Amino acid sequence: MDKNDLIKGGEFLVKETDAKNIFIPEEFNEEQMMIVQTCEDFLEAEVYPHLERIDSAEPGLMKELIEKAGELGLLGISVPEEYDGFDQSFLTSMKACEAMGGAHSFSVAYMAHIGIGTLPTLYYGNKEQKEKYIPRLATGELTAAYCLTEPNAGSDANSGKTKATLSEDGKYYILNGQKMWITNGGFADIQTVFAKIDNDRILSAFIVESKWDGITLNPEEKKMGIKGSSTRQIFYNDVKVPVENLLGRRGEGFRIALTILHNGRIKLGATVLGATRRAISHSVKYANERKQFGSLISNFGAIKFKLAEQVIKSFTAESAVYRASKDVQDAIDLYISQGKDKEKANIEGVSRFVVECALLKVYASEAQDYIVDEAVQIHGGLGYSADMPVDRAYRDSRINRIFEGTNEINRILIVDTALKAAKKGEFDLFGIAKNLKDNIENIYKEKTDNEDWYSEKKRYIKNFKNATLILIDSISECFEKYLIYEQEILFNISDMMMYIYAAESTLLRVEKLKGIKREDKIGIYKDIVDVFVYDTSNNILKSGIDAISSFAEGEEQKKLGDAIFKLSKVATVNIKEARRRIADKLIDDN
Repeated sequence: MDKNDLIKGGEFLVKETDAKNIFIPEEFNEEQMMIVQTCEDFLEAEVYPHLERIDSAEPGLMKELIEKAGELGLLGISVPEEYDGFDQSFLTSMKACEAMGGAHSFSVAYMAHIGIGTLPTLYYGNKEQKEKYIPRLATGELTAAYCLTEPNAGSDANSGKTKATLSEDGKYYILNGQKMWITNGGFADIQTVFAKIDNDRILSAFIVESKWDGITLNPEEKKMGIKGSSTRQIFYNDVKVPVENLLGRRGEGFRIALTILHNGRIKLGATVLGATRRAISHSVKYANERKQFGSLISNFGAIKFKLAEQVIKSFTAESAVYRASKDVQDAIDLYISQGKDKEKANIEGVSRFVVECALLKVYASEAQDYIVDEAVQIHGGLGYSADMPVDRAYRDSRINRIFEGTNEINRILIVDTALKAAKKGEFDLFGIAKNLKDNIENIYKEKTDNEDWYSEKKRYIKNFKNATLILIDSISECFEKYLIYEQEILFNISDMMMYIYAAESTLLRVEKLKGIKREDKIGIYKDIVDVFVYDTSNNILKSGIDAISSFAEGEEQKKLGDAIFKLSKVATVNIKEARRRIADKLIDDN
């Protein structure tokens, strides 16, 4: 891809994307799929047979499993070869996250180790720090945790009270404070700890070894789900941290924390795909076995609706995740070609797409919650039994709407980050939005005589975008710098952006599939797009009208409302039959 074709985060709202420029999961090559197979084989052999033992938090078991994953190289997929890793691409690492995503508590421990546990040192460590720690993290000799959250500092991470004071001899930082909800806290050898040095307003980051004196832990937290994931409070009482273990520069901790969280958000989007796929498999297999009223329940329309919706949500999330992953990969490749080292390129590549990282975290985690909830419902009374696998899937899913920043925080972030990028001139959102608002009566795209199925859907999505843009112009003008306090309206806009991105990603995927499969072989994927675009139109209408009703009055309210009503319109489709075709394909494949 030419560097001029590179899109910026949030720019999808104002820029047309060509299907040839996106990546779809069907394009993963043989080498990448061999890595996926290794991940899946490991889970089948080492994790799935022991889920009960894992959930009982058997001492030493999770650490042992992490070490075994390290022996196979699964902890170092994206670590450079010089540090005993496989040096795979961002795209490949995303696919590996998906492959490892269905393993419940183990997935949480694994992702915490390779992501928030390892990446701070890999991305921000100096040469000596990387040489000392990264090879041992990549092979599983050491395990890692990330210590940011405190009792009074959750979403507002920079308000943490943990302090670091330079010793009189200048050789150590004396660390005092408390961290909570620390994943892998009970067994991690290495901790990335965030604290303020002296009276600094901004956090710094430190590499802390758990064996050092002054570190104590509370008992394991009792949790709703992910029961096998070690979650502990950690206390630091005059812990002597060598000055050479300051990570990055003084006061750079908050930036490090944000960078790692952005990375964690997009990777969570991939990880939950593995969990949704497993939940859907449980759903359809049970539906194909359970009989009621003399018939398999998979024959009933109500069950087919649920199965189809599970597939639609999973497929649209998958389409969006890998579209964004390719954009990040393209940015990384560009930065490397400009002479930046790989770690710096990864930082900037992910940071370029903060909007999409937040968007995917929200969309995929909420898709997963829907899917596991319906998995329980399909199982009926048995779904409520702890003996069935959907019980664990249901409980373990819920944390993902809280992990990596709550979905509420991320919804605000989606809109706020896009608007800030536009204000800095990264792309022309406000100019385009203003022009649309000024020509509001003429922005609806009508059907043309030579419009095919793909053009029709693109026209709808363009209209959805225009609806969102005129609202952005209106709310920006109305609230100006106080817009950040109108969280309900920001939620409306973020939901519109989220559904647009998922719909467009899915449509582009199907359009690209047309070049891989015969047209008569992609009918089922067209059904997915038909249903999802139809549902998206209703989401655009409701979110748009909710927003308008929250700030506009009189003639302005009518003018905006009429525009949203028109721009959200799509032709009716027989969604019942489309969903049944989707479900029937799933049922036939079992």
